[in-house]
Amino acid sequence: MNPRQRRKYFETLSPGSNVDHRGTLFDAALLEALLEPLKDASTGRPTFGVARFEWATFSGKTDLYRSIFTDYALFEHATFEDAWFWDAEFKVRVSFDWATFDSAEFHGAIFSGASFRGTNFGRMGPDFRKATFGKDVSDFGPFTTEGVVDLSFATFQSELNMEASALSVWCRGTRWESMAVLKLRYAILGMDGAILSAPVAITYYPSKFTVTADKPLNESVLHSDPRPKILTLQSTDASSLVLTDVDLSRCGFIGAFNLDQLRIEGNCTFAETPQRRWLTRRRVLEEEHHWRALNSKNADPPAGWIRGPYHPNPELSPKPAQLAATYRQLRKGLEDAKNEPEAADFYYGEMEMRRHDSLRPKGERVLLTLYWAFSGYGLRATRGLVSLLLAMGLTTLLLMLVGLPANPRNPRTSGTVTVNRSIDVTTEDPGPGGVTPKEQSDRFSWDRAKEAGLTTINSVVFRSAGQDLTLAGTFIEMTSRVVEPILLGLTLLAVRGRVKR
Repeated sequence: MNPRQRRKYFETLSPGSNVDHRGTLFDAALLEALLEPLKDASTGRPTFGVARFEWATFSGKTDLYRSIFTDYALFEHATFEDAWFWDAEFKVRVSFDWATFDSAEFHGAIFSGASFRGTNFGRMGPDFRKATFGKDVSDFGPFTTEGVVDLSFATFQSELNMEASALSVWCRGTRWESMAVLKLRYAILGMDGAILSAPVAITYYPSKFTVTADKPLNESVLHSDPRPKILTLQSTDASSLVLTDVDLSRCGFIGAFNLDQLRIEGNCTFAETPQRRWLTRRRVLEEEHHWRALNSKNADPPAGWIRGPYHPNPELSPKPAQLAATYRQLRKGLEDAKNEPEAADFYYGEMEMRRHDSLRPKGERVLLTLYWAFSGYGLRATRGLVSLLLAMGLTTLLLMLVGLPANPRNPRTSGTVTVNRSIDVTTEDPGPGGVTPKEQSDRFSWDRAKEAGLTTINSVVFRSAGQDLTLAGTFIEMTSRVVEPILLGLTLLAVRGRVKR
């Protein structure tokens, strides 16, 4: 249109008019000229009826601030450089299917119904902060972006199925009023302060999203591990949250509520202890990494404990008591889900934090240290077995040295002849006693080793071998009959904990 034709067309428009600009090329000036006759005199807000902008191209800033769309709006296959839909209101339904954005701002927008299937939000990512998604927003995606999908303080009023390939997704203070499923790829997800009024599931989608069978979304600009990574759950009520196949190795759990009701399913990965020759690796929380890095004043290898995104001041960082409580809640959640083998690592972490908690009584910490040293809190079968074998070896050695007499003491029998020529006979048990061989070499013989070993083995199963012992040997046997069955029980308990269903 020439300027005169455009002017004549704009004169036909009024607030609430239907517009059809499919394939139109808009710059900022032309868009402003279109919006001017659509502005309501009382509110100053541009008001559309049916709005059709399929295949349109918007160069420069597309300023649709506080616009009202009273009927359906179609922006399918449209192209935007800098789209501003701040506080816009879509009263029926809007479709951005296959649209392309360099920058998209939907801060405070209200969607009664919306579709973003196949949308590409470019390198900046969409800003949906404080947006409201109404009853007719069930499918949110699949869409892709190189940047951040910001859903902070947004509200979702209906059931939601969100599918996104993104660099990051922020759900700080986001409110879900109905059930939601977030299928993500590549995204780093922050959920601090999220409000879950219904179950919300966050899961890894293993293959590329497709809108049609022959057209998958382009993810070439995303190069990291496609498994989504949860960054924080601080101040979030986790009782309605389900995590499936996500990366929790950098997730901050401290500060979340009802972690014992958090459902962790599938192959969720956690951080692990540093690789050391003498250390059995286990799953740990990222906060324990941070605490140990500060505690050892070494956040880098060879110590291997890595600082997290927490306060650098140890006084303001997570404490062992907080970590113990967090481990306890996560352990209970896995045990309630009948996943006791996986819960074992969290029990180990809980006991470790109790052992390192300087506020606990010293006697309790000593007892926990012994429990850790001899059996790994009843979870390390190898450590328990080695402790048992060392105890048995020490018992055998002590019996050979000081426990077995050189010659067995024979019982003493005495008798008296009565008047009627009957004999009364009494046999006295000599009891423990005797002396060990004088020569050191005589104490180490095969016969003495066999007798000491038999006595030790019987002690493990809490039985007496009936072997003649010196007084010292009697006390050695009594001690071994207490210690060694305990070590055997801890070893069997560790094996049972790993194979229990």
